[in-house]
Amino acid sequence: MKRSLADEQMDAADLPANVYAQVLADLDRVNRVTMAARPTLAFLDRAVTGPFRLLDVGYGDGGMLRQVAHWAKRRGMACELVGIDLNPRSQAVAQARTDPAMAIDYRTGDYAALAHEPWDILISSLVTHHMDDAERLAFLRFMEDQARMGWFVNDLHRHGFAYHGYPWLARLLRVHPIVRADGQLSIARSFVAAEWRAMLDAAHIGDARIARVFPFRLCVSRRR
Repeated sequence: MKRSLADEQMDAADLPANVYAQVLADLDRVNRVTMAARPTLAFLDRAVTGPFRLLDVGYGDGGMLRQVAHWAKRRGMACELVGIDLNPRSQAVAQARTDPAMAIDYRTGDYAALAHEPWDILISSLVTHHMDDAERLAFLRFMEDQARMGWFVNDLHRHGFAYHGYPWLARLLRVHPIVRADGQLSIARSFVAAEWRAMLDAAHIGDARIARVFPFRLCVSRRR
């Protein structure tokens, strides 16, 4: 299927804060049902062997960072978890949904401003399909240059079955109409493996791994 370039409703600057919070909460439910964190945590199992400092770019409601915090706690592994998100409404939502004892550092701003800080792991989830070509290229180069242990992109696989099947899942979960519409559009905005390979070539990254993960995830990673 052809890739869509239409804008997603949740990216609108004038979306009310209460609606944005509900959208993020319902998106988190979809992510939990579809086991969205599983490939990211599996990457950490392979890439991390000791204390680490991790940056999550585009954290949304903080769900992935909370999953990473639980993962590290189960392993008795010390970590420092930081999230950065361009949307100023995300920080309040993520903090409200996170136990303060987790000590996750949620920030608002541009990830590029954090290049001066030391990072072991960089991750993102459902973010790269929101970027334009130049932004995605810059993001790939940032991760490649900054991540000491490795980086992981967790995103969707553009596939006709997923595109046409998602509305049924959205109805079953009774999610917000924006999550129903944007979820399907996100699939259409996402990529296939050949497109990721071309983007990696453009970023001069030759040894990254592209993997399909059930259900309909396409993940890109690099281990040091």
